[in-house]
Order: sequence, then C-alpha cells, then structure tokens
Amino acid sequence: MASYKTSDFKKGLRVQIDGDPYQIIEMNFVKPGKGNALYKCKLRNLLRGTVVDRTYKGGDELEAADVEDISVQYLYKQGDTYVFMHGETFEQYELSAEQVDDAWKYLKDGMKCSMVLFNENPITMTPPIQVELEVTECEPGAKGDTATNVTKPAKVETGAEFTVPGFIKQGNVIKIDTRTGDYVERVSN
Repeated sequence: MASYKTSDFKKGLRVQIDGDPYQIIEMNFVKPGKGNALYKCKLRNLLRGTVVDRTYKGGDELEAADVEDISVQYLYKQGDTYVFMHGETFEQYELSAEQVDDAWKYLKDGMKCSMVLFNENPITMTPPIQVELEVTECEPGAKGDTATNVTKPAKVETGAEFTVPGFIKQGNVIKIDTRTGDYVERVSN
C-alpha cells in the first residue's frame, strides 16, 4: 500500500493510523533551533469523527488510507437510515443519521452528493456546496423591512430551519451554502 512521507503532509490528506482512516485537518511545520523538524498535525477520524493531535519527526511515514470518493444520488430516508445510489453501478449505500450528521438539512430526493467509501463501505457523504430549497413556513415580513438587515427563521422543504432576510416569503426558493448553513440568495419569487 502507498505511504506518505512527512514532506507530503498537507491539509485534507487522508492517512491510515492503526487501521482507521484519518484526514489531516491542520498541519504545522516546526523547525526548532536544534534537532529534527517536527510536523504537528490535527487529524479527524473518518469513522468516529474524533480529533487527535499527533507530532511526527521529519522522515516519518504514514500509510495512505484506502478511501474512495464516489458520486451518488440521494434516494430516500427510511427510519434513521439514509439511502443513496451510485450513478453508474446502481449499487445502493446506506448511511445512519450519525454518519449523515447535519447534512440531512440539505437532502432532497434525487440530489447528487459525494460519498467516501472505506474498504468498500460508506462512511460519510457531502452535499453540493450550494442547494436550492423551497420555503414552506415563515412569518410574513413587516412592511418597510426590505432594505434593512432584518432576519427571521424560515422552514424549508427538508424540515430544516434557516435564518433568512425579512423579505423572504413562503413559496420562495432560496439558495443555501451547505458549508456554513447561511442564506446566499433568493432564486425565485
């Protein structure tokens, strides 16, 4: 299996430690006045979501994680399980509510997502960066609040709630950034 030397370490790199896949989420290079260079890393366990701090000396190696990114389509939710389908092989993958985490807020039937497989098993999924969702419930905005920074909560078709500007009405389609959960723009009236 492939391995990475410390000189290859960078944010986003996926490595394997004690049989579990990890992703480097932070990496700092430290060169003390004396001795070897140090690589201080923060790594997220892709199976459990836990974060660990590790320090490596120059020349150390880590095994490459056996992970694969695939494109899938969201099909439906059954109980606490979310079902996705591979676009080419039509193979279906199931993720638990814990694995989907807060991404459920953005999932619409038929939506294309990316999924990470570890040893051919799904471990996590990521929705598109921006999604368009229809507002199903929100309070009417007060007259004259269109130009100010007035915000209000709005419930969308997935059942999630987002903070939107005061001029948004029920039936509007809004664009949301899935990385932050922030309102981007109104798509239609």
